[in-house]
Amino acid sequence: MKNKTEVSRPWGAHVSTAGGVDKAPERGEKIGASAVQIFTKNNNRWSGPPIDPEKAARFRQESANRQVSTVASHVCYLINLASPDPELLKKSREAFLDEIDRADLLGVPYLVFHPGAHVGSGMDEGIKKVAESLEWAMAARPESPAILTLETTAGQGTGLGHTFGQLARIMDLAGDKERLGVCVDTCHIFAAGYDLLEKKGYNATFKSFDDEIGLDKIKLFHINDSKKPQGSRVDRHEHIGKGYIGKPGFDLLVNDKRFVSTPMVLETPKGPDGREDIENLTVLRKMVK
Repeated sequence: MKNKTEVSRPWGAHVSTAGGVDKAPERGEKIGASAVQIFTKNNNRWSGPPIDPEKAARFRQESANRQVSTVASHVCYLINLASPDPELLKKSREAFLDEIDRADLLGVPYLVFHPGAHVGSGMDEGIKKVAESLEWAMAARPESPAILTLETTAGQGTGLGHTFGQLARIMDLAGDKERLGVCVDTCHIFAAGYDLLEKKGYNATFKSFDDEIGLDKIKLFHINDSKKPQGSRVDRHEHIGKGYIGKPGFDLLVNDKRFVSTPMVLETPKGPDGREDIENLTVLRKMVK
């Protein structure tokens, strides 16, 4: 039996779709989730088999029956909308369109993606390429209801999106901001240098986001602790309260009234039975005041 807090908060984890996307809601229910994120195909391949319409229908029915909302699908990791290589950029854009179509077939509202890496072409050129790619995709799918949701990044290598300012520039250049949103990954912004450790720094971080982008653009959180210290620019997820952010940082987030209705999904390490997700969600729920 879920308690009142569990029901009222759209919290959960990224869950597997092994055996078909229609299996995801049940897996979410088993870990006590009310919200989940999925891959709609293999996350390390350019293409995947089409989603069976019958499985898509079952997916929708299972989500309703089990009261587990799939709030996001995450695009495959190969896509680079900032690539300076014309062939790779073309391939990335086509794969991105396929991801939009798959999300729409399932009725998933948010499509989460990393902005991309400039691979030596420079930050300004990379940002321009991402914006052009998004503009192209939105023009190609004008009726799609999916919100294209840029994920904050840790700043490894030539990756873009590790400052709120970079995300703001991409969104401004892309044009149709109503179809764009942001997924804030706690591990990533912390590794990028933003403070989540105490109230003053936490407040400054989200004031900066509000000033540069607007808090209304936060569509969901990836809620992960960090194996690496603040400003490390290294993306390594840890279980809640066991990393450098620690319980105080997450206590601030889960008790921030501005985000009570914002979906929060775990992407922390886990085994096949999801036990670690259950434990992490329990830790988070105990923090709610």
